[in-house]
Amino acid sequence: MELDGRVVVVTGGTRGVGAGIARSFLAAGAEVAVCARRPPDEPVAADGREASFTPLDLRDAGAVREFFDAVADRYGRLDCLVNNAGGTPYRLLGEGDAERHARVVELNLVAPMTASLAARPWLGRTRGSVVMIGSVSGTRPSPGTAAYGAAKAGLENLARSMAVEWAPEVRVNTLVLGMVRTELAHLHYGDEAGIEAVGATVPLGRLAEPADVGDAAVFLASDRARYVSGASLLVHGGGERPAFLDAATVNKEN
Repeated sequence: MELDGRVVVVTGGTRGVGAGIARSFLAAGAEVAVCARRPPDEPVAADGREASFTPLDLRDAGAVREFFDAVADRYGRLDCLVNNAGGTPYRLLGEGDAERHARVVELNLVAPMTASLAARPWLGRTRGSVVMIGSVSGTRPSPGTAAYGAAKAGLENLARSMAVEWAPEVRVNTLVLGMVRTELAHLHYGDEAGIEAVGATVPLGRLAEPADVGDAAVFLASDRARYVSGASLLVHGGGERPAFLDAATVNKEN
């Protein structure tokens, strides 16, 4: 899975999952360009190599096109786009107006489409790939983050359609993530005890680390996945144990 000579863009690649993805690509030998609205607290680096950073608002289509043209001009090629930028605050539907929820959809669905369209001409030249960063929130009810879940469901469907429309020049796949331990995990799961308790609900016994996601992204971008397109790869540690199993009063394990 060595990616020497390949060029990769990771949106939202300055912290959390995005930084983990960027570091995995650096470790695999790729040149990595990250973009986000704010710069990283420290350079995103691995194995003595650093990712380049460009400030960018992915909701500005003109700026996004200029960014990808600049990346291709600087490196001479583009091999993979990882659409990682996204996220949402916890907000019940009734606690926000439609315009506020629409901004969540714009960031998590429209922005990845904007970036993909801007990157497509360059990816087509290298027979490259797009990796969407999806979520299990798009596959099940997502109370408190309903607009986010709807956007992630749409993102996965978008990727499948893109995989058909853009074949054979560009492969498009999705990583469907479960819970990931990042520097912001405490905002979602509480203190260290809360994070460990939540991790214990996952069949593999822990939250994912950003590197787990990064390694999966490297695989999808590599030649080892050369016949994989339109796929959704679950990176969720086995998923969620059905609640009814613990609520039932029969068939309990000793």
